[in-house]
Amino acid sequence: MILFSAKVSEKHREKLIENNTDQTFIFCNNMDEAKEHLNDAEILVTYGSDLTAELVKHAAKLKWIMVMSAGLEQMPFKEIEEKNIVVTNARGIHKIPMAEYAIGMLLQVYRQAKALYKSEAEQHWDRSVHMQEITGKTMLILGTGSIGQEVARLAKAFQIKTIGVSRSGREVAYFDETHKVNDMKNVLPYADFVVSVLPSTNETSGLFTYEHFQLLPGHAVFLNMGRGDLVRSEDLLKAIQEKEISHAILDVFEEEPLPKEHIFWQEENITITPHLSGMSKQYTTRALEIFTENLDVYVQGKAEMMNKIDLSRGY
Repeated sequence: MILFSAKVSEKHREKLIENNTDQTFIFCNNMDEAKEHLNDAEILVTYGSDLTAELVKHAAKLKWIMVMSAGLEQMPFKEIEEKNIVVTNARGIHKIPMAEYAIGMLLQVYRQAKALYKSEAEQHWDRSVHMQEITGKTMLILGTGSIGQEVARLAKAFQIKTIGVSRSGREVAYFDETHKVNDMKNVLPYADFVVSVLPSTNETSGLFTYEHFQLLPGHAVFLNMGRGDLVRSEDLLKAIQEKEISHAILDVFEEEPLPKEHIFWQEENITITPHLSGMSKQYTTRALEIFTENLDVYVQGKAEMMNKIDLSRGY
């Protein structure tokens, strides 16, 4: 039996049933509704954050968990690994909206969108606004997976030099250079833009420090759309206030939602968006395409499932 605690539309439900007539589906709108069926479920489709260690322990027949997102930091991996449950996620479906977000937000900063919107609201004709071009700059991308590659691909339309940083440092498409994380300090001085798409793991938490900001040129723009725990809020705030960088674009934070009283809201050189860089009308469709393909593999048992998670690493 396939249990959905992830809410999907009636259209998506009908298509899943129509294309998998030999499967039994139970669709719920949340985990509160799904709990009563969990003991009989062999496959669970979830957004991840609703699954607790206690629920996993009582899921007697569970063999596969499909997470309808890329983020897995809230998953109870210890209990999942103990029961030898396979976990897959929707890694890769965010690459188009997130890459568009990155380029769009960098353009807004360089083309002074905040100042223009303010002048428009005040009906003030001001042609003294200092415009810049992103063309020909250098972009350092933390994370060279599918999202990082798509950011780099779009950046090439602006003749931007792309430098990738990853755990392995291996060569990847659309990057002019790639380096290991341990060598990141060597390339930071050359970056006009730093874009992070890194997930939240033990290795990435607190990875980017004030020392890293100090190595960047003062005009650099830092954009984080991976996970908020990459950098401590106090380090980022200090970097802005001490003018180690010129601007920060933040879609993710250590604490979400960002509290109304948080000082980030008051900083003119910080642009805040509410963790929506990966949002798209195509989100669910793309995630279910991955699930459906993996369901065929699971039933046939003849190949490796797409986006299978290494439980020891958490990604």
